[in-house]
Amino acid sequence: MLPSIHDFTTQAFDPSRYARLGDGWWVAAADVEGSTLLAQQGRDRDVNFVAGAAVAVMAACIGDPATPAACQFGGDGAVAVVPPHRVDEVRRAMAALGWWATNDMDVPLRVGMVAVAELNAAGHQVLAALHDFGNGNAFGQFLGSGVPCAESWMKADPRWRVPHQEGEVPGLEGLSCRWEPIPPQRGHVLCVIIDPVGDNLTAVAELLARMETVVPTALAAPLGDGEELRPALVPRPKLLGIELRGMKAGKRLDRLIRAMAGSFILGLAHRLGGRLAGVDEYFYRCKMAERSDYRKLAGGPRLVLDVTAAEDAGIEALLHEAESQGLIHFGLARSEATTMTCMVGDFSADRHVHFVDGQGLGFWRASVMLKDKLKPAP
Repeated sequence: MLPSIHDFTTQAFDPSRYARLGDGWWVAAADVEGSTLLAQQGRDRDVNFVAGAAVAVMAACIGDPATPAACQFGGDGAVAVVPPHRVDEVRRAMAALGWWATNDMDVPLRVGMVAVAELNAAGHQVLAALHDFGNGNAFGQFLGSGVPCAESWMKADPRWRVPHQEGEVPGLEGLSCRWEPIPPQRGHVLCVIIDPVGDNLTAVAELLARMETVVPTALAAPLGDGEELRPALVPRPKLLGIELRGMKAGKRLDRLIRAMAGSFILGLAHRLGGRLAGVDEYFYRCKMAERSDYRKLAGGPRLVLDVTAAEDAGIEALLHEAESQGLIHFGLARSEATTMTCMVGDFSADRHVHFVDGQGLGFWRASVMLKDKLKPAP
């Protein structure tokens, strides 16, 4: 089992809390193609749902409640580290995932797997840990250049791709996107991607510490402490449609009934004070906020923050300063709300995690800004 961190602010940049992966491990990655067109079509929630599906599929193949998988949501993609004994199973599931996303969801998806042995040979370490919230709820956290390098290799070199093949797509039963965009409480939503130049982890850790003096990232959590979240009694048909489209035709009615019933009970419990028929809606909302992935590391930090205009300006000034010193490259994007995709393994057993993004594919827009900076000058 991978080592765990429990406090992002104090532990996430400590390499001693991570395992350096050996040559038998692999990195699995998924990436939506044509995000620009999909965003222009107003299909950002479809993209988030497919990225969440990639996490769900990899988690189902790699982990279990006692040993969670190290997976990470990226807005328009996902990444996970795969232990040696799960490689073949994950490869089959990734092939089926790519076929499902492209054909059933109409969201073209690249999927691939990169050998850690090749990354290590090229000098790109993969350091992995679990951000552990207890009870089998965890996200992957990754230091070193290995994970972002694996994602780049998969996108650029077909030999690292997994060909699509129709098959069983595990893990989708608990995936949903029924929540309306969540308005900020403090100002607006800021998505930030920071990549170190080289392996200068110390400089990035110092930069994030300085950002914490502008606004503590825990204070800027886009879901707050869960107090302001408002579950709908009936999900919007468009959001339900995304969820249903991913199901086989014979299973859609059952999925619809369960989705409607679950949303209604949660929404009614909220309106009746937080408890109904054994459902503690207030506790669930608090845990949703706690288990949202608004802070993560994939080589460098990836953040979704609810900030004031002054805090935004202060953060951007620090980023420009560090970039001008040759320490980092960064991309950022602003949104009017936070979107959320949920992965509920077992509601009654309190196993659920939640993936956040800036409305209108904030992470993707931040990545576009970053990539534009890295393009060779004409």
